[in-house]
Amino acid sequence: MSNRNNLANKTAARERIRAERERQKKKEKLRRQLTAVGAVVGVLAVAGGIGYAVMKANEPKGWEAAKEAKAVAPAHTQGKNGTEILIGDKNAKQTLEVFEDVRCPACAAFEQSSGKALLKDIEDGRYRVRFTMYTFIDDAQGGGAGSKNALSALGAALNVSPEAFLKYKSALYSAKYHPDEREDLYAKDSELLKVAAEVPELKNDKAFAAAVKKGTYDRWAMDMTALFGRKGVKGTPTFMHGGKKLVMPQVPQQQMTQAQYNQLAQANFKKMIDKEFGPAKGSAGGDPGKGGSKGEGGGKGIREGEKDPTGAH
Repeated sequence: MSNRNNLANKTAARERIRAERERQKKKEKLRRQLTAVGAVVGVLAVAGGIGYAVMKANEPKGWEAAKEAKAVAPAHTQGKNGTEILIGDKNAKQTLEVFEDVRCPACAAFEQSSGKALLKDIEDGRYRVRFTMYTFIDDAQGGGAGSKNALSALGAALNVSPEAFLKYKSALYSAKYHPDEREDLYAKDSELLKVAAEVPELKNDKAFAAAVKKGTYDRWAMDMTALFGRKGVKGTPTFMHGGKKLVMPQVPQQQMTQAQYNQLAQANFKKMIDKEFGPAKGSAGGDPGKGGSKGEGGGKGIREGEKDPTGAH
C-alpha cells in the first residue's frame, strides 16, 4: 500500500513540475512577444518623432511662413488682396502713383523735403494718390526684414485711418527716426512702436500695437511685396500718372545745407507736378483739382472702381 502511495506521489510531483515548466515557457513566450511589440512601438515612435522633427524643420519660417498665413487686408484698401492704397478726394479727376520702400534713403530724402507738398496736394483735391510700397531693399541688404516689418505696421496704421497711415509713414521717413539703409532697425517691433508714439492717432492705441506685435498684416505686406515690378517700376521713389513715368529735375551736385537741399528738392517736385497736372490751386492757370492737365502720355489715372489703364494691378 505504501509503495502505491509513493508512486502516486512521484507521478503527481512530475505533473506539477511539467505544468510549471509549461507555464514558464508560456510566460517567457509572452515576455518575448511583448518585448518585440514594445521595440516596434519604440521604433515607430522614434521614426514618428524624427518625421515630425523633419517636417517642422522643413516648414517655412518667418516671412516665408507669412506668405502662407491667412490673408487679412487693412481697412481703407481695395483691389486684389487689398493692395490698392488710394488716398484723397474721391472727386479728384487724377491719380498720382507713388512707389516707395520704407528703408529707401532716397524715399526718405523725398519725404523730408517734399512730403508736405504732396500731402497738401492731396488735401486740396488736386489728385488722389495710390501708394505702392515695395520691400526690395531687405533683399538688397542680405535678407533683412525692416521694409517688410514696417510695411506690416503701416497696414496696421491704415486699418486705423488713412490719416494715421500718412502721418505714420512721414514719421518713419523722418530725419529723427529713419535709419541708414544698412541698419535693419525697423525689423524690431519696439522701434516701430516708438515711432508710432509720435502719431496722435496711434499713440496708446492697444489694437494697433497688438497688430504690430502679432504681425496681423504680415501676409498683406507680402502680397504688396509681390507687386514688385508693377508697371516696370523697380526703383524708388518713382512717380507715375496713368502709364507715364514722371521725371523730377535733379538737385545740383554742390555744397549746400540740408535746408537749402530741401528747398531745391521741393521746388523740383512742384515743377514736375505742375508740368503734369497744371498749376496748383490758387495759382495762375486755373484749378487742376477739378480737371487738370493730362500731360503728354498721361491718362485719367486710377479712380475707384476703375481698372488700371495699363492693365497692371
